[in-house]
Amino acid sequence: MVALYRPGPMQWIDDFIDRKQGRKPIEYLHPAMKPALESTYGVIVTQEQVMQISKEMCGFTGGQADTLRKAIGKKIPEVMAKLKKDFIDGGIKTVGADRALMEKFWGQLEDFAAYCFNKAHSACYAMIAYQTAYLKAHYPDAFMASLMTSDYDNTDRLAIEITECKHMGIEVLSPDVNQSFHEFAVVPGANQIRFGLDAIKNVGHGAAEEVIRGREAAGGQFDSLEDFCKNVNARIVNRKAIESLVRAGAFDSFGDRSVLYNNIENILAMSSRLQKDALSGQVDLFGDGGTVTDMALKLLLDESGPEHAKDEQLVWERELLGLYLSHNPLEAYEKLLADYTSLISLIKPEHENTIVTVGGYVNDVREIVTKNGAKMAFVKIADTSGEIELVLFPRTFSQTEGLWQRDQVIVARGKIGSGKNANQGSELKVLVDDAKPISLSDAEAYAEHGKRPVLDFAEPQQRRYTPRAAALATTKETATKPQRLYIRLLDSSDQTLLTNLKQKLDGFKGSTEVVLVTGASDSKQVIKLPQAIDINEQSLRDLAGLFGPTNVVVK
Repeated sequence: MVALYRPGPMQWIDDFIDRKQGRKPIEYLHPAMKPALESTYGVIVTQEQVMQISKEMCGFTGGQADTLRKAIGKKIPEVMAKLKKDFIDGGIKTVGADRALMEKFWGQLEDFAAYCFNKAHSACYAMIAYQTAYLKAHYPDAFMASLMTSDYDNTDRLAIEITECKHMGIEVLSPDVNQSFHEFAVVPGANQIRFGLDAIKNVGHGAAEEVIRGREAAGGQFDSLEDFCKNVNARIVNRKAIESLVRAGAFDSFGDRSVLYNNIENILAMSSRLQKDALSGQVDLFGDGGTVTDMALKLLLDESGPEHAKDEQLVWERELLGLYLSHNPLEAYEKLLADYTSLISLIKPEHENTIVTVGGYVNDVREIVTKNGAKMAFVKIADTSGEIELVLFPRTFSQTEGLWQRDQVIVARGKIGSGKNANQGSELKVLVDDAKPISLSDAEAYAEHGKRPVLDFAEPQQRRYTPRAAALATTKETATKPQRLYIRLLDSSDQTLLTNLKQKLDGFKGSTEVVLVTGASDSKQVIKLPQAIDINEQSLRDLAGLFGPTNVVVK
């Protein structure tokens, strides 16, 4: 399967399956190919089969066979020209093949071998896929904790994986100086994973190690903030690390996050003094038994500082952890969004080409430049039920460009679009024709006094859908499909990229031809792929993400 899913052999996937299941006969272009292709039902799948055919059918030596593999894979014209003659003449001489047949086979071989995979790599990748699937099925919390640990420095990947945990019923808890370790850790028997300290931006492995060491020195847990300050070296867990731990919620068990943030300097001063006093042996300053620790704690926290609102604290989490953990930022917006928008999870494929209004916070923005030089964007937003992609064509994007900032809460109106297999919310999108920002004050004013924000396109009496229900408007619009999609592939040996291409083509099956353009300008090859694609914003967005926006052209 791994080797089949590549642009060379993938055109034979359906034949491979039909032959294996006995629905089609197993055929060979020439009987001499049977020893090499019998195990794969007559379909060339791996590089080793190409080499075996060249040896058994054309009389090549092992060295010549490997040279053939390299020459075709790397498209070396002068070497290929010589090998073509040897290959065709060898087939005629060795097995008595017809010249026309050998010419035909050479042409097929050129297209195939440029992208075929070798058997050893295929087997290794397949084993890894099987093993990880087994672990995810049988040890889901441990598997996901390990996966997140491996991606601890990639917040985009962490956000995807934590969303997957939610789908699997696993709760990911905020970091905590009393419970977190370097890595993401399983909470025994609780179906929970505790966020790892190393994954907090600006903390670092050394500071995390010192927190864990200090916790062990304190008896396995910090009983209070003073206990933390006494046992953790402030020169290692410095101001930047303390600030990040506070803002990420790792000190929430010791007090209000806003108050702690306003007292960073006091925490550091307390830590420095307690450790200095401990080194000097100064324990009791007062005849009544009061200790330095007791007195310092009374003087530590100043609660008169500015209050940092909950939405600001959520932005801290997003900045330092890559996502929101403590609570959903849309809680304050719930009443307004309930009256003005439809739940994302209720948008279904049958609503394609209907008008809908959706709302939520922006969690990803990706801009691209079209072939005409104009900017457009793909924006993901999330509400309390799920997320969906908004597609902003150049005109709409230019009118709303300043709006698309991460964590901004917006309401957008547009037409629903979907891919070929869009039976899940994540595969649907909204082609936006207008959008408005919603501030926290707007949401609070609406919730408390019924004061409506300025949303000209979505006033309740003008809505074209039933809010918070699956029934949507039925205004239909049709789009003209282009004739051909051209993809420029700069490195034809990039196996991961080619596998991803196959997956995208499978996911967006349609009627538009796909043409792959490979090689340098002086040795360019144009390959018409057997799959056709449904051209839509999602498919273009995905392909542009793989190959770069300038390498994906529709015309």
